[in-house]
Amino acid sequence: MKSVFFYGLFMDEDLLIGKGFHPSNKKLAFANGHSLRIGEKATLVKSESESSYGIVMDLSEDEVESLYSAPGVSDYVPEQIEVTDKDGNTYKVQCYNLPISKLTGRNREYAKSLSVAARKMGLPESYIGQILTWAK
Repeated sequence: MKSVFFYGLFMDEDLLIGKGFHPSNKKLAFANGHSLRIGEKATLVKSESESSYGIVMDLSEDEVESLYSAPGVSDYVPEQIEVTDKDGNTYKVQCYNLPISKLTGRNREYAKSLSVAARKMGLPESYIGQILTWAK
């Protein structure tokens, strides 16, 4: 099993289950030193003064490979980052990010959908407000 930090629409375990995956051990977490950016897609970029929220879930190695080889997300690359859960525990997990050179355009509908998923997952309202700035 591989622990993955999801910060985009994949943080919704119902979406993953609907695609035939079997996520487990769901935990709300945040990544200090990383900031969410939304263009046509979303990515995290290093930013010492910011944090990004998401959900850590375990998937099998095959499921992770299948998920990130799908059209539309195959440009995402794995990176190991440190996250902190709601109990203050920190640990290293895999995170998939779009290279900033491939972050283009603007997708207001994605930002709106992400705010709905973030609310469903119980992310902080202040963070949801930040997501919604990308929807304007």
